[in-house]
Amino acid sequence: MLKTDEDSDDERFFANMPDFGDHVDNAIFSQILEMDESDQERDFSEPLVTNFFEQADDTFKNMDRALAARDLNELSTLGHFLKGSSATLGFNKIRDSCQVVQQYGHKLTVEGVSEPDENVCLKKIAEALQTAKIDTAELEERMKKFFAGAE
Repeated sequence: MLKTDEDSDDERFFANMPDFGDHVDNAIFSQILEMDESDQERDFSEPLVTNFFEQADDTFKNMDRALAARDLNELSTLGHFLKGSSATLGFNKIRDSCQVVQQYGHKLTVEGVSEPDENVCLKKIAEALQTAKIDTAELEERMKKFFAGAE
């Protein structure tokens, strides 16, 4: 197979991509970064990512309230919302935790099997929410370093 100039551009781009580990789907996130007019300015991607973390913080607060109220329906809705936002940016670990929140909010396991015990559902949601918060904080720090040029 012949290498094209486009292939070598992609190789250079991915070689310069920071290693976000399993937090980020590099293929998806690189598409977001490609929308920037400049690798130095990041006028498109940086505000998008910054807004995501602000949105995640607000959503986590709403999830905490819904969890305290034992409102499975609201938890499912909020999980679905944040899952979509994180998936769009390629933020895998956050997306996966939000999937757990969404599913158990519907009284379903992640495999889609019915879980009628509301206490089990709330426990699984609380665990997933805690994991999501930790993963979000870790990824936010990595992204701040990346956009500051330190990554």
